[in-house]
Amino acid sequence: MTKRFEGKVALVTGASSGIGQASALAFAREGARVVVAARRIQQGEETVQMIRRNGGDAIFVKTDVSNPAEAESLIRATVETYGRLDFALNNAGTPGPLVPAADLDEQEWDFIINTNLKGLWLCLKHEIAFMVKQGGGSIVNMSSVLGLYGTSLGASAYVASKHAIIGLTKATALEYAKHGLRINAVCPGFVETALIDVVTSNPVAKELTIAAHPVGRLGTPEEIAEAVIWLCSDAASFVTGHSMVIDGGYSAQ
Repeated sequence: MTKRFEGKVALVTGASSGIGQASALAFAREGARVVVAARRIQQGEETVQMIRRNGGDAIFVKTDVSNPAEAESLIRATVETYGRLDFALNNAGTPGPLVPAADLDEQEWDFIINTNLKGLWLCLKHEIAFMVKQGGGSIVNMSSVLGLYGTSLGASAYVASKHAIIGLTKATALEYAKHGLRINAVCPGFVETALIDVVTSNPVAKELTIAAHPVGRLGTPEEIAEAVIWLCSDAASFVTGHSMVIDGGYSAQ
C-alpha cells in the first residue's frame, strides 16, 4: 500500500507525549521523515525510537519553543538534515495552574502565553518563511475547544492563548494562501493526556469532565492525530484557515 507522505518531511513540536507523540507516529506511519521536537530529552528520544522500531526515519531536536533562538534553530536543523519541510504540527503547550484570573501572577501568565502563543508564533514564523521558498506546505496549529469557549475552571491564560491561536491561524492562512501554504488549527475536547491530569486526577472532577462530552468518554491522542494527518493530506487540499473541532460533542450542547 502506498504511503501518503512518502518522501515528505514532518515537524512536530511537543512530541514527547500525548497528541504530539501520537501525531509524530502517525506521520511516520504515512511514510514521512519526522523531526521530533520537545523540551524533555529522554521522552523525545523515546518517540524517535518508537518511530525507528516501526521502520521509520526520525531525529530529535531539543527545543524550548518560547526561546527565539531555539525555535529558529529547530527549522534550520530540519532543513539541514532532510532538505525540506512539508508539514508542521505546532503542538507544544502547557495548561498552567488552575486558579482564577485575579490570583494568577504575572510570571505564571507569561509562562503560559510565551509557551502556547509566542512559542507557536515563533515556530510558525520560521516554518512559513521556509515553506514560501520551497513553494508550499501544510501547517496545523494546536488550539482547543477552549479556544472557542470559556470555562470556569480557572484557566484564563490558557483560554486566552488558545483563542489567540485560532485568530493567528486565520490571519496567516489568508496571508499565505497564494504562496501554496495551507494553515489550519485543530480544537480538541478533553483528551486522555498528562496535560489534563490536573483536572482529572480528582475522581469527581473526572466524572464531571467525561459527562460534559455527549459521547460519554474523553478523546484519545490518536483520534486527534488522525485529524492532523487529514488536514496535511491532499484530501484536505481545499481547506485552509479552518479550525477543526474534535470534541465528542462537547461544543454542540
